[in-house]
Amino acid sequence: MILTKKIKVMIVDDSALVRRVLSRELEKNPSIEIIGMAPDPYVARDMIAKNKPEVMLLDIEMPRMDGITFLRKMMQSLPIPTIIVSSLAQQGSTLALEAMRCGAVDVVTKPCEAYSIEEVIPLLIEKIKSAVLVNVQKIQQQATAGNASAFAKITSFTATTNRILVIGSSTGGTVALERILPTLPKNCPGTLIVQHIPAGFSRTFSERLNTICDVTVKEAKNGDSVVNGQVLIAPGNYHMWLKRDGGRYEVKIGTGDPLHYQRPCVEHLFNSTAEQAGKSAVGIILTGMGSDGAAGLLNMKNAGARTIAQDEASSVVWGMPGSAVKLGAAEFILPLDKVIPKALELLR
Repeated sequence: MILTKKIKVMIVDDSALVRRVLSRELEKNPSIEIIGMAPDPYVARDMIAKNKPEVMLLDIEMPRMDGITFLRKMMQSLPIPTIIVSSLAQQGSTLALEAMRCGAVDVVTKPCEAYSIEEVIPLLIEKIKSAVLVNVQKIQQQATAGNASAFAKITSFTATTNRILVIGSSTGGTVALERILPTLPKNCPGTLIVQHIPAGFSRTFSERLNTICDVTVKEAKNGDSVVNGQVLIAPGNYHMWLKRDGGRYEVKIGTGDPLHYQRPCVEHLFNSTAEQAGKSAVGIILTGMGSDGAAGLLNMKNAGARTIAQDEASSVVWGMPGSAVKLGAAEFILPLDKVIPKALELLR
């Protein structure tokens, strides 16, 4: 989609330095206009009503009202696509995870010693361009819905050998995964997930999922075996590949250049699954910005794997699954609550 007008962005952060730096660097891009900057949520509330921003950049730690409380209130009254820009993202804070659950479309680490301004700004620009396309009504629904209340738990599964389930997701994916993974049976095939996520955040997210699922969920480490009843999530800022070693599967974790502005990226997981597992795999592409994973899902399909894309109606943003559908990569296009039952049916 070609953007024909500037995206109106508001920055809410108590640091005058951060506001100034972000504003200066972002406005170098011709697609972005900073229409307001606020030092706290109370000032931001009045500015939002007056200026009507299309995307909000929001810090978590602020005086008078924290960012999460403010986000929760805004989701109820005036939902705006919101990107959390916080040092807590680097720390993997549970607060950053809670922000995603409350309706944030993404989380980006503030410029710091580990993440230079030169690294953060290009990523933030891409996320702003994608955030403006997000279905805010879907975000609002997810922010108020129970994690798995509408999804039936699958309590039995016929054991399989050397079957692999791989999932790719981005914007809206953390909430989607919290809703579908608790439905997996204890003996489900080994499952690998790439969710676009900041460094450090993936461990907190994995630990959270492990408390609500019957399967074991953990942040992947290099050389981890892929076994039934276990879900491995790619660590933030690291790619993950599937590797076959004789009769067993394991994961390879490593760095390398971002792909589709993402590390981890879904393409690496899907392409390696096509090569290493072929028809023994099922691939799922869920809600997310951009097109990461679409070509990889097509490679999986061409290698004999079965493939599923989340439908547009249940997606927060139909970028990744929509791109897969356009390529002809998705054998099935399903609402979120039908994705896991169909995957397990195919894996049998």
